[in-house]
Amino acid sequence: MANIVRRHGQQPMERGEWEPIRQLREWLGWDPFGEMMPMLHGEEGFVPRFDVKETPDSFVFKADLPGVKDSDLDISLTGNRLTISGKRESTREQGDENSRYYAYERSYGTFSRSFTLPAGVDPDAVKAELKNGELTLMVPKKPEAQPKRINVGSGSESKKAKA
Repeated sequence: MANIVRRHGQQPMERGEWEPIRQLREWLGWDPFGEMMPMLHGEEGFVPRFDVKETPDSFVFKADLPGVKDSDLDISLTGNRLTISGKRESTREQGDENSRYYAYERSYGTFSRSFTLPAGVDPDAVKAELKNGELTLMVPKKPEAQPKRINVGSGSESKKAKA
C-alpha cells in the first residue's frame, strides 16, 4: 500500500512528492524568492541562468541558451541597465498519434533578464556572440573607469621630492 499524503486543500499525492517551497508559495500567495522560483521549479517557462564576472577592463556575461537562435535574441543597454530578452521554441512534436510523451521536462518560452551595471561602461563597444548554444556578452569599461595602479613611495623619498 502506497503512503499517501494530503496537502492542505489539495488532492492526495504519493509520499516523496512534497515540495515545501512550492507549498509555502501557495499558502502565502506570494513568491518569497522572487526570480529564483522559476529556476527552482521550471514551471514558469525558460529562465536562463547567467554567470557574471568583472575583469579589470570589462564585465562578462555568459548564459547557456541551447535552442535559441541569434535572431530570437534582443540585447539592449539603456543607461546602466542591460536587458537580455529572447525566446526558445518548443521542440515537442504535435499530431503523431502513434507515440506519446511520458515526460516532457525541457522548458521553453520567452525570457527577459535585466542587470544594473555600475557607471563607466562603454555602450558603443559592447560585443555579443552566440556560439554552440552559449551567449557571451562583453561590456567594456571606459578607460577612466578601469583601475589604475598607484605606486607608494617611502617617507624619505617623499621628503627628497619636496626639497
